[in-house]
Amino acid sequence: MNLVKSPTLTPINKTETWFFEAITEELVVGHGFKDQIFTGDSKFQHVDIVNLGSFGKCLIIDGHLQSSEIDEHIYHESLVHPALILHPNPEKVFIAGGGEGATAREVLRHKSVESLVMVDIDDIVVRVSKEYLPKHHLGAFEDPRLKLVLDDALVYLQNTEEKFDVIIMDLPDPIEEGPAYLLYTQKFYQMLRTRLSPTGIVITQSGPGGPTSLHECFSPIHNTLRSVFDQVAPYSVYVPSFGDCNGFNLAFQTPTRHAVEFSAEEINTRIEERITGGAAALKSYDGATHKSIFSTPKHMRTFLEQDKTLITEETPLFCFQGHEK
Repeated sequence: MNLVKSPTLTPINKTETWFFEAITEELVVGHGFKDQIFTGDSKFQHVDIVNLGSFGKCLIIDGHLQSSEIDEHIYHESLVHPALILHPNPEKVFIAGGGEGATAREVLRHKSVESLVMVDIDDIVVRVSKEYLPKHHLGAFEDPRLKLVLDDALVYLQNTEEKFDVIIMDLPDPIEEGPAYLLYTQKFYQMLRTRLSPTGIVITQSGPGGPTSLHECFSPIHNTLRSVFDQVAPYSVYVPSFGDCNGFNLAFQTPTRHAVEFSAEEINTRIEERITGGAAALKSYDGATHKSIFSTPKHMRTFLEQDKTLITEETPLFCFQGHEK
């Protein structure tokens, strides 16, 4: 099957059309397709917003589903809250990517956050998300604590002397034609470490994290972070619209407490104290969820221990792209 960058729409019968996305070379997920809301090309990628039958409005970039309004909370709460809850007092936060505004939405729930810098390279993604995905951002772009910069996050971080308590890497998976692959290298992580406050935490989305796919991005990113940071905590969550688990890696220096050291009760207490609206504001993340996602299964621990892949500028990582070149 030849899957191209723009959504592949295939008629199943006279009344139904489906969007197919390749998860691996041998696994394809199909979504019932209702209608096209936006389609267009930016300077960097092809952008679609579509309405899928089971998952509502969805952002698709280069033929890959990035988030859906039905289950995006699973991904975004898992990306943001473990890092901010573990930090003793997160005041200054940085987001690389996050064009839909949902990552910013979750960060801004935290009462301690005084400033949030969000740098996204693609103004088209930001513009159409503001217009067509209001349930994703919930007005986060209008929060006075948010500073939105339309630029390359790599360039921005290289040129700033600012230190951040939490840095969130909410980027597309590294692909050869994409704009993000240099933000997954050892050199980049070494620079990123210098942009953290003494108790700072980095969290990066790390691509698919299921048993058939964790070798593509998740494990190499984990191993590369381990070459730079004292502590790296891997975890993954199942995101139904992705058709797979999504992996994350949380990196920090001592003396920050490790994620697994926190009890469910401690997490719940911090949620009530720190997040506007407390537990009722969140759909997915709480103390029990925290303990669950950091209890990595044996097959994952075994593979992470064995993998020696190091991502460098000379040997960059390019994940499965889901289409023929």
